[in-house]
Amino acid sequence: MRHVYFDHNATTPVAPEVLRDLTETLVEVCGNASSIHHFGQAAKQRLEASRREIAARIGSDPKEIVFTSGGTESDNLAIFGIARKGLVPGVSRARKHVVTSAIEHPAVLNACAQLEREGAEVTYLPVDSDGRVRVDDVKRALRSTTGLVTIMHANNETGVLQPVREIAVLAHAAGAIFHCDGVQVAGRYQLAMRDLGVDLYSISGHKFGGPKGIGALYVRKGTPLDPMLFGGHHERDRRAGTENVPGASALGRAAGLSADWAAVAVLRDRLERGILDRVPDAVVNGSPDHRISNTSSIRFDGVEGEAIVIALDLRGYAVSSGSACSSGAVEPSHVLLAMGLSPEEARSSVRFSLGPENTEAEVDGLIEAVEAAVTHLRRISPTAAAEHA
Repeated sequence: MRHVYFDHNATTPVAPEVLRDLTETLVEVCGNASSIHHFGQAAKQRLEASRREIAARIGSDPKEIVFTSGGTESDNLAIFGIARKGLVPGVSRARKHVVTSAIEHPAVLNACAQLEREGAEVTYLPVDSDGRVRVDDVKRALRSTTGLVTIMHANNETGVLQPVREIAVLAHAAGAIFHCDGVQVAGRYQLAMRDLGVDLYSISGHKFGGPKGIGALYVRKGTPLDPMLFGGHHERDRRAGTENVPGASALGRAAGLSADWAAVAVLRDRLERGILDRVPDAVVNGSPDHRISNTSSIRFDGVEGEAIVIALDLRGYAVSSGSACSSGAVEPSHVLLAMGLSPEEARSSVRFSLGPENTEAEVDGLIEAVEAAVTHLRRISPTAAAEHA
């Protein structure tokens, strides 16, 4: 049985061109990019060429790109590299307040929780029923002590976009640094960091056809970022450690590819229409107007999302529930709960995240599989059967 992939927000298949670049660099570029001999300079050239490709994709200066191991490290470097400045005794103690949202990725939420243990004050902003942070809430949350605002660009579960430009203006007016987790956006769409207004922006290669284990952090020129790692003077003293040249080269190649993620919206809309037309009591979670083009979170009342995921996998389709499994118990999504869904509604939700390689035929097959799976699961569930009799 052929399996079809609809879980691109978790990770994407490595593009063939990227794989060729990665293997070629592993074999042919053996030098350390810090070495001055021929082999080291070849590695340095490959590294800087990749830096230029990433900068071109996000609309920045190449010197503003810092290579990391992925989105989690980029988020942590941005958050700790700014916020800890306000926690040093006798140094900038006035800036120990952080503003974030209730729907952030765990890489941000857990970093903020650690800052609280270290003495920081963190405000977790709510979202509306569409999954968006209210600009007025940001404005009210800002204080003279706010040193960092960290709000994601697009949510990984719902695809909902946040009002990043407006938040950036407010953060800067309050004298705060603005970090944006752009993992679900960067590399998929052409961006312009100056227009977006962010100071720090996280990137992860495996979300747009690159390999796992490589990412980047955009650091706007002049942003006072402290390092988390200590060693050599790599990445202009912002991230110590010998650079992962093959990974960085592959990341640059992925950034340079012209995959049209915006066009995926046609398939995403086809999927939603088909499911809503054929499956009773199916509801799309999140804003229909402010979201990235490939993502749809749909809840199916009366059925566990995990059961749907398993049923679809048995039919050859890979999707996600968007729930986190902890100690053997499936917890309802913190994102959906923050949007006002009940724990039961959150547990009945499934995330479909498409990619540029998906086709109409695959989408149509998925619609049929969803209809069959949900119908079957409702039939064998006593509670659901009573509700949908």
